[in-house]
Amino acid sequence: MAILADENTRVIVQGITGREAATFTKDMLDYGTNVVAGVTPGKHGQQVHGIPVYDTVRQAVKENPADAAVISVPPALVKGAVLEALNNSIKLLVVVSERVPRKDTIEFLEVAREKNARIIGPNTLGLISPHRLKLGMAGGPVDDVKKAYMPGPVGIASRSGGMTTEIANLLTTSGIGQSTCVGVGGDPVVGSNFLDLIPLYDKDPETKAVVIFCEPGGVIEEKLAESIINENIALPIIAFIAGRFVDTMPGVRFGHAATIVEGDKGTTKGKIAIFKKAGIRVAENFSDIIPLVKEML
Repeated sequence: MAILADENTRVIVQGITGREAATFTKDMLDYGTNVVAGVTPGKHGQQVHGIPVYDTVRQAVKENPADAAVISVPPALVKGAVLEALNNSIKLLVVVSERVPRKDTIEFLEVAREKNARIIGPNTLGLISPHRLKLGMAGGPVDDVKKAYMPGPVGIASRSGGMTTEIANLLTTSGIGQSTCVGVGGDPVVGSNFLDLIPLYDKDPETKAVVIFCEPGGVIEEKLAESIINENIALPIIAFIAGRFVDTMPGVRFGHAATIVEGDKGTTKGKIAIFKKAGIRVAENFSDIIPLVKEML
């Protein structure tokens, strides 16, 4: 089984008439994702790749019941779109929009917790469960997805959407398939991070190991290590930590908004040390991921 979503998940796309959303909607459809409706205010009655468009989520789900929403709207409109989905009983939301105000993210994540819903992102490319579905832009065009991803026992959780596919491709070319691959999002505040996802992988009988792609900044990796120690999580985890040079340049941000080191907090050196203490195997080089995965499997 997959975590979060599978081939039976019914999906709506909020902002479907936008150029980016229309493109990844076609890719999702081509991959077999069950997209049932789209939402763009003022565009009711239109179709995008054969998918009916509605003015509101309420209209869309009344005629096309759905479990998940992919949200691709301008940053200032994300909060409203998320709350609209949550208020219409959508339980999985993938927010691909970038530059969402942090205050807005904190507010809608609190509502999601109250409604027992799960959010991936903001600033995520989405997720893929090979040969089942893809949500969002993860993996790019469907032909690329089919080359890079194949079903198997290894989960991937990554702070970089692009590196999610790089890791999947590395595994696939070595004959190792994937269960569910999630880009958690590059913002400082996101809905589901490693701390949230690892317990889901641990309960998934299909997932036998997980590869996580980490970056400098934040303390989620440290909290993950502490959680593994305290809760005795036995699922094998292999970590690759990028950007080790950032340790020598405190206070400077590179790449994602969350990639910033402040003093001793969020350093790659600190993450590596606590990972090793928790029994998480750390790949010194990207290519080392494969022998470590094979060893853990």
